[in-house]
Amino acid sequence: MNFLRGNAACPGCPIPKELDAILDVYGKKTVVVVPASCSTVIMGDTVLGMPSSVNVVHSPFAAAASIASGLSAAMKFRKDDANILVWAGDGSTSDIGFAAVSGAAERNEEITYVCYDNEAYMNTGIQRSSLTPYGAWTTTTPSHKHEFKKPLPFIIAMHNVPYVATASISYLADFKAKFSKAKSMKGFRYIHLLSPCPPGWKFDASLTMNIGKLAVETGMWPLYEIENGVFKLSSISKPYVDKAKRKPLEEYLKLQERFSGLSSEELANMQAYIDEMWNYIAKVNNTKLTP
Repeated sequence: MNFLRGNAACPGCPIPKELDAILDVYGKKTVVVVPASCSTVIMGDTVLGMPSSVNVVHSPFAAAASIASGLSAAMKFRKDDANILVWAGDGSTSDIGFAAVSGAAERNEEITYVCYDNEAYMNTGIQRSSLTPYGAWTTTTPSHKHEFKKPLPFIIAMHNVPYVATASISYLADFKAKFSKAKSMKGFRYIHLLSPCPPGWKFDASLTMNIGKLAVETGMWPLYEIENGVFKLSSISKPYVDKAKRKPLEEYLKLQERFSGLSSEELANMQAYIDEMWNYIAKVNNTKLTP
């Protein structure tokens, strides 16, 4: 076990399982850079102690990608083959730290950057981020968010990095296979995880894995890889190019109180956005994306 139980994570939080699975692949010779986030509390609790079996560097909100870049350079200088991995939430990745992420990607730094996307600033009280989905309640969008989610994996891919992927701990074999591939590669690797948050999304803590599966099965969260610019749907998501094979969107939404009270117009807008996304995916699948 790489990530010890009895940590400070909320009940139902997927973060400990996600980190445990990643470290199963990356091994003990890994340095994890963690910016301000829920994981700062989980991995640096002064009462319960550090639950990780690897070295952790705690970073200011905006600096994780920069610190990881420096660590990577230091390891090269020392001829040390330690894996440098950033473990960051959606706020520090898509908003506050985006400039540093973009810079590290443009320079093709020798790091793996993981965004665990719980779709809001959860550690500071459930405020919206640019990765909060349309229609979601947060404390700063009390009448639901009116903007759609930033397509961050595609934005990172436009930096011509060697590897981008989406994943979900609800599909463990696919999750580990993508991290195994990332570990075998050189340069900047980016993996974007759906990380359901029971208190932030307002669902029962026993439903975390089910929520993750429904996100994929309804088409909300497509699983794919972009390797050297070529987009490829993961086998789990291939059937959902056909809309008839997706589960109704309401099955995903109804389990989360953050989506309660949506109007019929808002539901229609969400479905239209998903359909448009899948039309694009069908068009680009197995082709090289053009920056």
